[in-house]
Amino acid sequence: MSEINNDKPEMCIKNIDNLYRLIISLIWFSQLYYDGHTSIASSLAVKVNADPPCSPSDELRSLVMKYLQHETDGKRDSEQALNLNPIQQMLIGPGIDLEFNNDVICTAPEPSLYKTIFVASHKGACRAGAFSPDGQLIATGSNDASIKILDVEKMHKAHEIGSTKNEGQVRPVIRTLYDHLEGVTCLEFHPNKPILASGSRDCHVKFFDYSKIMLKKAVKTLKDVVPIKCISFHPLGDHMVVGTKCPIIRLYDVNTVQCYVSSVPSHQHTGPVTSIKFEPGAKYFVSSSQDGSIKLWDGISNKCVNTFEKAHDGSEVCSVTFSKNGKFILSSGKDSLVKLWELSTSRCLITYTGAGTMEKQKHHTQALFNHTEEYVMFPDEATTSLCTWNARNASRQKLLSLGHNGPIRSIVHSPNSAAFLTCSDDFRARFWYTRHLTGS
Repeated sequence: MSEINNDKPEMCIKNIDNLYRLIISLIWFSQLYYDGHTSIASSLAVKVNADPPCSPSDELRSLVMKYLQHETDGKRDSEQALNLNPIQQMLIGPGIDLEFNNDVICTAPEPSLYKTIFVASHKGACRAGAFSPDGQLIATGSNDASIKILDVEKMHKAHEIGSTKNEGQVRPVIRTLYDHLEGVTCLEFHPNKPILASGSRDCHVKFFDYSKIMLKKAVKTLKDVVPIKCISFHPLGDHMVVGTKCPIIRLYDVNTVQCYVSSVPSHQHTGPVTSIKFEPGAKYFVSSSQDGSIKLWDGISNKCVNTFEKAHDGSEVCSVTFSKNGKFILSSGKDSLVKLWELSTSRCLITYTGAGTMEKQKHHTQALFNHTEEYVMFPDEATTSLCTWNARNASRQKLLSLGHNGPIRSIVHSPNSAAFLTCSDDFRARFWYTRHLTGS
């Protein structure tokens, strides 16, 4: 429709006239006419020059019903993709939506109440972490080029018998994967298959089938010419967007390994890509860059549809992620600020302040929501403590000392429970957990 309107302005006018006529017909016959206000309905038709006169029609009603059905189906698909049962859906809730009262009482536990229940160690700096969509597995990646996959339930059992290290009766590490030649920079689980994708400084994205116990090598590889910085699966799993040290965003067909880039060169970033993420409904994906901008991309055409220039006042943007409903983007920058952006108005609604003890941080890390999106979390680089805010009103919560001896280079939260993972340059990854206040 947009292409037709741009090429032929007269078609745009015609479409608007048709829309007005549909609206008038719905109001006239569905409301005003049946309420006895026929004169008002007639004068309204004259005001917008409805010629010939509007006739009874349920076309607009039909369009509205189709839209509502589409929205319902999209929400159902999103819930199924997370493998949530009705109880989990109730506990997690719909996520942040600022159209409602901002004084809503938080039901999830404050992140300051979480405790370390397991520590995984690598032989190099731990730079990447990820949760599986069902929250039952986590993966950690290191500068030593290794990847570990851990079972969340086994970590709980290890904690119950009094061990928080990778030793003892229960062994939470169920796979150790070696197929990269250099450090692992990013990890992501496939949305519906037992596949773990990893990006590395060796310029490769590798796909591991962790259902095969003895297989330690990748089953598929995407080859690039520059180091990989970030990856994100399409919610259906058939495509992946990849960000690298090159400014150009790559979109891959996972099955054919075919690579696509935007047909408009000016749409690309002007600096290395730092973070990339698909929107849960797959309509868009978002990227951030060292050039200080955030870009919103059409998930189908692969074209940039919006750019937030100098999103963090010119500082490098370190991370971007969508809210569950796709209405908001959460970003963090090297200015130690976290911001919440509204897509419908292209403006920053909330700035979460007070995290940085220094004006600018040296390393990239992430800002994130907890599983209910009631809290925003961000690690302070200088103190290695976790800063937390109420997501709706930006009120500061209690700090949590993360117990690392180096900067936090990756932090990810479980999609469906009160648990998160921190990865640090001190060679360790810590699994944090607390029991949900309402059960779980």
